[in-house]
Amino acid sequence: MYDIVILGAGSGGYATALRGAQLGLKVALIEGDKLGGTCLHRGCIPTKAYLHAAEVADTVKESEFFGVRSEFGGVDMNRVGEYRDTTVNQLYKGLQGLVKMRKIDLINGWGKLTAKDTVTVDGKEYRGKNIVLASGSYSKTIPGLNIEGRVITSEQALQMDWVPSKAIVLGGGVIGVEFASVWASFGTDVTIIEGLDHLVPNEDEAISKNLERQFRKRKINFKTKTMFESVSQDDSGVHVKTNDGNTYDGDILLVAIGRGPATANLGYEEQGIEMDRGFVLTNEQLQTNVENVYAVGDIVPGLQLAHRGFLQGIYVAEKIAGLDPQPIVESGIPRVTFCEPEIASVGLTQKQAEEQYGKDKIKTQEFNLAGNGKSQILNTQGLVKLVAIEDGPIVGFHAIGARMGEQIGEGQLLVNWEAYAEDVASIIHAHPTQNEAIGEAALALAGKPLHSA
Repeated sequence: MYDIVILGAGSGGYATALRGAQLGLKVALIEGDKLGGTCLHRGCIPTKAYLHAAEVADTVKESEFFGVRSEFGGVDMNRVGEYRDTTVNQLYKGLQGLVKMRKIDLINGWGKLTAKDTVTVDGKEYRGKNIVLASGSYSKTIPGLNIEGRVITSEQALQMDWVPSKAIVLGGGVIGVEFASVWASFGTDVTIIEGLDHLVPNEDEAISKNLERQFRKRKINFKTKTMFESVSQDDSGVHVKTNDGNTYDGDILLVAIGRGPATANLGYEEQGIEMDRGFVLTNEQLQTNVENVYAVGDIVPGLQLAHRGFLQGIYVAEKIAGLDPQPIVESGIPRVTFCEPEIASVGLTQKQAEEQYGKDKIKTQEFNLAGNGKSQILNTQGLVKLVAIEDGPIVGFHAIGARMGEQIGEGQLLVNWEAYAEDVASIIHAHPTQNEAIGEAALALAGKPLHSA
């Protein structure tokens, strides 16, 4: 009998295992594929490797601006793939070493919940005083839109050994704009089709509009308020029809409409676990309605982010070990989209804050990166936006610009520690850094703008 049996070894599952073992618990970690899950092998890490390769391509193409003569000779996708795999494999080996060092029993095989305290793998039962469900997610598609041939998801896109001349991306959310950004840097003619009013529609509207302006400058095409209707494919490529009567032709169609919970046929419903559209429902302690059964990661309704699952895994392990961890506040989880320019945000958008507190109770401040020395050195555009309650704390941080994802740490602290603009304005931000932009926004919010009107 184990203290914890974990079904799924992605970010949430392996974090539960590592922290549980660290606290002296006997842990079994079950995974049908590879330790590390989607994030490490088919998501976050390989995608960000591609995005860095794209950044290097842009640097070469734009080097003349900085007085450096260079020539862009194209992209060797085989070499990009080797770089991707080397990065993934190094992290994979490190994770394997940690699991072995912590004496966690790693069981390779497809598990199924067969009792409230049992996961069965290839006919063998693994019983636990506590069960943690961490089965992850999969790339969704539209009913009737089959993933085959030239119609692909992000998993297939990451394995391509060629650069498409023309690509159509269905979905303007995080996955869609990241791949569009990569392909545009590699020389692809990209068109994004998005049904909602803006690209990255979950972000603050100021951020979405700024991204759209910068994508136009990069010649990344996009159609918002446009619904997919049908697709056909032949030897010449794919042909996508939309509800406005237009047809878009490309070499491939990337379906990037989000991810669904991977919970089908795993025995969850049979054991009485409450579900909603495939998601596992939990309370704020991440407990399901079945005693001693927990759930973490993408199968729990909310933000589908690796670091969310990771933190949830730590929380559950500490809860099972008898500690008293603080429940995770969803609105305090940071978000970064690694397209060019990068988007970083945490907390409430202006619209969300106005809906929650009232329009007259909210004040906002934007600082344009045109006034930031380091951003000008980097030749990037964008902004930092703070959302605050009148005479109260900052409740939202939003930023866009090259490398602005690296500023999410301070943004996260501002929101989660309920900082007041006056407090942030008095903190020294080193010069010349992009970090200064946060201080400048706080100064303006506090009524004493320095480098802005």
